[in-house]
Amino acid sequence: MDIRLFEETDRPFLRTLYLAARRHNWTWLDGEDWQLEDFDAVILGETVLVAELDGHRVGFAAVLDNDNFLHSLYVDPNAQGKGVGSALLEKVQSRFSSTGALKCLQQNQAAMDFYLKHGWRREAVGESEQGKYVLMHFPLAKRASGNGGR
Repeated sequence: MDIRLFEETDRPFLRTLYLAARRHNWTWLDGEDWQLEDFDAVILGETVLVAELDGHRVGFAAVLDNDNFLHSLYVDPNAQGKGVGSALLEKVQSRFSSTGALKCLQQNQAAMDFYLKHGWRREAVGESEQGKYVLMHFPLAKRASGNGGR
């Protein structure tokens, strides 16, 4: 597994991956208006990490580095269960300079379980366009102690 920084040549494929992953995982939402170009707005101003497995792009994570905020983590539905999400998450966590944060849609139980398994903690609940979300934190101490970041 290779995790590297986004290159412009990744954009067409990651647009497709983003659309497919949302349709596959966010089944409770009406995705009729979702478009390939939605990816462009989501990553604007963010550091994007791309996961490759056997030379194929299989996922990405987008991070607001200054805020230690994981904004997006998506894995190709055909590559789920192969450690792609874990590798991306570990790379993101290694970038944090203080407690990390993310918002996970409450109805996305698989994602909630994934983050909890990796040492993230529920902090608060809020409301978004896509429904209720859980604000989660990843304490820097977890990474330093070797219990979830490396």
